[in-house]
Amino acid sequence: MIQFSINKSYFLQALNTTKRAISHKNAIPILSTVKIDVDSEGITLTGSNGQISIEYFIPVNEENAGLLITSSGSILLEAGFFINVVSSLPDITLDFKEIEKNQIVLTSGKSEITLKGKDAEQYPRLQDMQAENPLLIETKTLKNVINETAFAASLQESRPILTGVHLVLSDNQTLKTVATDSHRLSQRQISLEKPSDNFDVVVPSRSLREFSAVFTDDIETVEVFFSANQILFRSEQISFYTRLLEGNYPDTDRLIPTAFTTEMTFNREKLRQAMERARILSNATTNGTVKLEVENSVVSAHVNSPEVGQVHEELDALTISGQDLTISFNPTYLIDALKAMDTENVTISFISAVRPFTLIPANDQGTFIQLITPVRTN
Repeated sequence: MIQFSINKSYFLQALNTTKRAISHKNAIPILSTVKIDVDSEGITLTGSNGQISIEYFIPVNEENAGLLITSSGSILLEAGFFINVVSSLPDITLDFKEIEKNQIVLTSGKSEITLKGKDAEQYPRLQDMQAENPLLIETKTLKNVINETAFAASLQESRPILTGVHLVLSDNQTLKTVATDSHRLSQRQISLEKPSDNFDVVVPSRSLREFSAVFTDDIETVEVFFSANQILFRSEQISFYTRLLEGNYPDTDRLIPTAFTTEMTFNREKLRQAMERARILSNATTNGTVKLEVENSVVSAHVNSPEVGQVHEELDALTISGQDLTISFNPTYLIDALKAMDTENVTISFISAVRPFTLIPANDQGTFIQLITPVRTN
């Protein structure tokens, strides 16, 4: 029969982290619960929606938790309801006590609330992950490459593989991450400090965004484990599981051009602001595009909406080389690409009005490249 006391704020923060894996509209009702396991080592909270699972471990020696365990056990509690109750409790400390099988009482200050739970044996077991040589990577580095690529993944389930991010480790040290929705692509390549076993997996982009939210910047490093159909990101206190996508990711290397006819360099933030202005009117046009013109070393952006008005803006290019060009594209794609970079200047390279164009940070040696497909207009 479970009994422990804990700092309410710390417990609530752990519950809210675990809750990120819990869906209230799950087809499997048991997955709307949070699993609480208590033993002499500490408390493990588990949440899952079938796609991702989070285990949060609170050790007894965690000073900020103020955890005192009297007796151990396991129980399932309706997650949303339980978390709302805990957050409403009046005192700094809460006492959690199982008074009979699957029935608990929470005491805090002068408040006492009784809740009914479920048998923890009903909860699906998480897969054991074995790895001789897990990938060890700085959390900040992994979150950066996710932010630089995951936004380009598809949101359409018609091609499920494109809703994921392709992660490939080659030569035991070169990590390449790629995402594309077939209209745009983002690819980032980094060299790891610590060698690891090679892998080739596709991780749902939604799962990676949740990982970035769960693993806060105060978690310095993360271990990454793989199985045939799952990936596990693990720190000292958090284990984050997600299913992998099945199927072969398209060969995106062949899509990236190497020879260009027109190249320009811009201040990234000034170009983004110009595109934001153009997008306001482009949203009112039927094709939602911006037309970019390069003529006699002058670069200008144009939007024409018969219903709303027009945009004509000369863009301040730092450098221009090559042929004159007129090309149309979705400004949102360019804005997203610019937001994903943290460099001061960017280089944009074109082949023709109908071929994809590339963005790279100025002076980059090919470690970060983005591709945008133009829109054909009359």
